Amino acid sequence: MRSVWSGNLAFGLVSIPVKLGSAVSSHKISFRQIHLADQGRVRYQKTCELDEEVLTSSDIGRAFETPDDQLVEVTDADLQALPLPTAKTIEVSGFLDAASVDAMQLDTPYFLAPSSPTANKPYVLMREALARSGKAAVGKFAMRNSEHLALITARDDILLLQTLRWPDELNSAADAVPRGKVNISDNELHLADTLIQALGEADLSAYHDEYAAAVEALVTAKLEGAEPPAATGEGGGGKVVDLMSALQASVDQAKDSRGGDDGKHATVTELSSKGEGAAGKRPAKKAAAKKAAAKKTTARKTAAKKTAKKATPHRKAN
Repeated sequence: MRSVWSGNLAFGLVSIPVKLGSAVSSHKISFRQIHLADQGRVRYQKTCELDEEVLTSSDIGRAFETPDDQLVEVTDADLQALPLPTAKTIEVSGFLDAASVDAMQLDTPYFLAPSSPTANKPYVLMREALARSGKAAVGKFAMRNSEHLALITARDDILLLQTLRWPDELNSAADAVPRGKVNISDNELHLADTLIQALGEADLSAYHDEYAAAVEALVTAKLEGAEPPAATGEGGGGKVVDLMSALQASVDQAKDSRGGDDGKHATVTELSSKGEGAAGKRPAKKAAAKKAAAKKTTARKTAAKKTAKKATPHRKAN
């Protein structure tokens, strides 16, 4: 594991020598800019805006710009000498339930590993203590010219450190809330629930980056002088005009892809026939009235037959 930070994890009076290693990798496709005329790569050069001199990395330093446009040079030695306890130590200051952390606040995950054999025992002790308590440790540490808030949890045989965004870095969601009043019927909610059931549980391990695979196939085809893979022609959905019909079509599609219906899913026709409020009671009243009328008619016919029998004289047998 390549270390991106090393220091100590302070757990009360226990100090554990640790190192951080990235817990994730990226398969993001990177493109180079080229000169179309001759395929030459485009390079960027850093120049001084005062004398337009082209600079190398050894010529470049850093400075803090004040509100009145003054530049204050800050060297690596200045930063290393900052009186911050978090520069080389992750100081655990409290614990909480990991599930209580806002998902918006979660940032980058890192593997937290013991950096020497002597760190193994206190490392395992903290891992087991966190696992038994079901809690996550919260602390701060400085890395790459920034101080980070960190969440430390027990994950299988390791400690996982996840940096958190500071609370004041989270933007308000007010601008994302739909404007105006939106009415959702019980039928629409019922069918949306049916769609969730029809789609079933998602298996994250089954997902893969189709864009990266498509770009790799395109590049391979170009290298081999072959025809690039053709697009399937399947686009995204258009404007939803009838929400109920769109939901029903989605349910049908989901049931087909999962091997048919289980007999539990309602259709738009079934939902619409139920009706809502007083409107849903009218069909029942009409049916009851028809039933009562039918009974009266049957009773009248029965009475008429009895009367006819009495009025007909019986013939004696010879």
